[in-house]
Amino acid sequence: MDVPEEDTNSPGWVFKSEGGSCVRPSRALCGTARGSGLVYCVNKVKGFRMPLNDDQSSDSDSSRLSESTVSSSDTEYSRQSFNSDSSSKPSSPASVHLLCVEHQQQLYPWGSPCALLPFRKSSPPKVITFDELMAATRNLSNWTLAHEIAVNANFCIKQEDYPQNSFAGTVKQIVHKAFWDHLESELNEDPPEYKHAIKLFEEIKEILLSFLTPGANRIHNQICEVLDTDLIRQQAEHNAVDIPGLANYVINTMGKLCAPIRDNDIKQLKATDNIVELLRQIFRVLDLMKVDMANYTIKSLRPYLWHNLVDYERTKFQEILEETPSALNLTTEWIKESIEDELSSISDESSSCPGADSSSKPIISPTLVLNNGYLKLLQWDYCKTIPETLITDEVRLQELREKLNQLKVIACVSLITNNMVGAAVVDVPDFTDHLKRISLPLLEGMNKNFDLKEALNAIGIQICSIVNKSLSERGLPTLSEEMQSNLMGQIAHIVEKNNPVCSLIDKRIQLFMRSLLALPSFQKCMPTMPGGLSVIQREIEFLGSQYASIVNFNKKVYGPFYANILRKLLFPEAAMEKTEAETSSN
Repeated sequence: MDVPEEDTNSPGWVFKSEGGSCVRPSRALCGTARGSGLVYCVNKVKGFRMPLNDDQSSDSDSSRLSESTVSSSDTEYSRQSFNSDSSSKPSSPASVHLLCVEHQQQLYPWGSPCALLPFRKSSPPKVITFDELMAATRNLSNWTLAHEIAVNANFCIKQEDYPQNSFAGTVKQIVHKAFWDHLESELNEDPPEYKHAIKLFEEIKEILLSFLTPGANRIHNQICEVLDTDLIRQQAEHNAVDIPGLANYVINTMGKLCAPIRDNDIKQLKATDNIVELLRQIFRVLDLMKVDMANYTIKSLRPYLWHNLVDYERTKFQEILEETPSALNLTTEWIKESIEDELSSISDESSSCPGADSSSKPIISPTLVLNNGYLKLLQWDYCKTIPETLITDEVRLQELREKLNQLKVIACVSLITNNMVGAAVVDVPDFTDHLKRISLPLLEGMNKNFDLKEALNAIGIQICSIVNKSLSERGLPTLSEEMQSNLMGQIAHIVEKNNPVCSLIDKRIQLFMRSLLALPSFQKCMPTMPGGLSVIQREIEFLGSQYASIVNFNKKVYGPFYANILRKLLFPEAAMEKTEAETSSN
C-alpha cells in the first residue's frame, strides 16, 4: 500500500485579514504534505533561533515570497490539470500547488480571474490561451497578496481544515486512519517492514531543512547525516533501525527550530510512547511550525514590501494590462461617470445664473473629477464589480461604507432627538455616548440583508427610556405618550429613501470627505466639521483618515493610468493628435 496522496485543493492555508477576508497564496508559495493533508509554505525562509545561523541572511533572501515564479514543470502540470478531472499531484516538499481554473472561485474571494479580466460586450471577441490566463492569474494573485501584506498589519496565515462532519473531512479522516493503521501493522510484523516509515523520515528531513537559513551549515549537515535515508535503508535490511532514536532526534531538532509558542507541543511529543502516534503528532507540529515560519516571514517582508509597494503594484498592473488590454474598462467607465456628473453639476449652476455664458466650453479639473469618483465609492453598490484599480482595497472600502452608514444613522437620530426633546436631554449626562453605545450594536452589519426599520424602532425605545429615566431622577415629568410616539416615528422614518434629515446628514458627510481629499496633508490638520456631525466627530475623523490614506496611496500607484484615461476623455483632440504623431513616427 502506497502512501496516500493528498488533494491539492484541500483548504490548507488561508491568508486571514482583519476584516475576515481570505486571500489564497500564489502557486509558488504552496506545496502539499503527505500524511498531513495540509497546504504549506515550502520556501526557504528565515529561522527563529538566531544562534543556529552561521551568517546573517540578506534582504534578498527575505523577499522571495513577494516575487514567486513558476517552473516549467509546474506549467506543464497545470496544462494537464486543466484538461483532466483530477487536481492532485504527487506530494513532495518541493511540489507546487496548482491554482486550478475549476476551483478559482474558492481560491479567489473576489471571484475568478476571468471576472477581473473585464471582457465587455462592446469589446471585440478575443481568444485567450491557457498560458495567458495562467499568467494573468499569477499576476493578480501576487499583486493582491503583496498589497494585503503591506497595508494590513493584521494579515496572517491561519491553518484551516475541512468543516466538521463534512464529506471531504470524513474521507480525509478515513484515508489518514487507514495509512497510520497500515504503518502500525508494518512495524509490528516480524521482522518489521520499514518501507513507509523510511519515506516519512525522508519527508521529515526535507521539512526540517526547509526551516533553515542558507548560513546554518552545521545543523544542515547534522540533519543530513542523522536522517540519511540510504543509511537507514541499509540498517533496515539488517533489522537494525532505531526508530525511537530517530524520532527523538527529530523532536530535539524541532525544539531548536520552533517558535517559543510551540515549546508545550514539543514537551507533549517527548511524553508520547507509541511510535506511530508519535510520528503522526510530529507531522501535526511540523504543520504548525510551517504556519509560524510563514507568518514570521510575512512580518519580516512587510517593511520591504511597503518601501517598494508603489513601484511593485504599478509594475504588476502594467503586466496585467499588457496581457489583457481590456483590464481598464471598468476604471474608464468609473471616471467617465464622474466626468458626466461634474458636467451636469456645472450645467445646473450655469442655468441658475442668468448672466453665465452658456456658449463657452466648461473647464473641468481632472483632480476634481478623480476625487468625485473616489467619493462615489462611499456609496458604491458592491454587488457591482468595482473598478480594476481598486480591487486590492475593495474590502476596506466596503467596511468604510458600512461604518459611515452607521455613523450617518447615529447623527440623524441625534439631530431628531435634539430637535424634538432637546430641553429634556440637555442635562442628561453623556447622552451622546449613551446614544452611540446603544446604536452601534443594533446597527452592526447593516449592509447585509439588514432590517434597518426594526433597529431604528429599538433605538427609539431605548432613547425614550433613557430620557424618561433622567427626567424621573430630576423630579420632572416624563415624556407624554404622544411625544414618545412622535419621536419614535421620526426616528423610524430615517429608513425612507428621500428622508430630509438623512439627505442633509449625507450631504454634510460628503462635504467633509470632499474637503479632506482636497487637503495637501490631512495628517497635519482636519477640515472644519460641518454642523450636525459633532456627535460623531471623533469617529468620522478616524474613518476619514483611513479613507484618505487609501485614496492617496491609490493615486500614487495608478496616477499614470488615470492621467491617460482623463487625457483621452477630457481632451480627445490632443490625445488623437498624440496618437497620430506616434503612428507617423513609427
